[in-house]
Amino acid sequence: MSKSGKTGGIWLPRLAVAAVLALAVAAYPLCPPYARVIDESLSAFATGDFTAMRAFIAQYGAWAAAVSFFLMIFQSVAAPLPAFLITFANAALFGWVWGAVLSWSSAMAGAALCFYIARVFGRGAVESLISKAGLQSVDDFFVRHGDKSILIARLLPFISFDFVSYAAGLTPMGFKGFFIATGVGQLPATIVYSYVGGMLTGGARLLVTGLLIVFALSVLIVLARQMYRERHEKHPASN
Repeated sequence: MSKSGKTGGIWLPRLAVAAVLALAVAAYPLCPPYARVIDESLSAFATGDFTAMRAFIAQYGAWAAAVSFFLMIFQSVAAPLPAFLITFANAALFGWVWGAVLSWSSAMAGAALCFYIARVFGRGAVESLISKAGLQSVDDFFVRHGDKSILIARLLPFISFDFVSYAAGLTPMGFKGFFIATGVGQLPATIVYSYVGGMLTGGARLLVTGLLIVFALSVLIVLARQMYRERHEKHPASN
């Protein structure tokens, strides 16, 4: 490949991602309906209440699924807004099966965008989006768990989904491996959150909290057992 071809291969995706981000920012002061969506969505996120998010999405009627898809991508880039509010809202509005499909596919799109933002613009841009300390914590996690980091991180509810996507884009890993591990790793949580979200009514928060704790503990137990075995395989105790 010629030098000009390599240069084009580098700059074309950079220009494409830059154009999308520039358009998203520039549209805010120039397009009042778009600005209203952003402002109201941030207010819904700030409540921490899935019913507020559900009401916000539902008001768009036939466009509700598209708005939800946009919100999931928006929260991915503007990490760390709570994605589970959207997942619960999707399940309540569209049923848990179709809600899970919508949440999973939109989260995958958000993860891909974060990955390419990091891959195209580099560490400095990522640090400005998620903070240097936040990125360093995920870097350390990657060092500890190697090529299994993406899959493990997707299974752990206390590790930011979006931080991992940004950090992965700064590594040499290929997009295909990242995308597959992300899709497999986030599927269990998406199904659980969607199923629970589909049952949410009035006073169901205690049930939700209990189920999420059980899910998180189950994942932690499995992963802790795996890491314990790996450590002892590398450093067997002397008799």
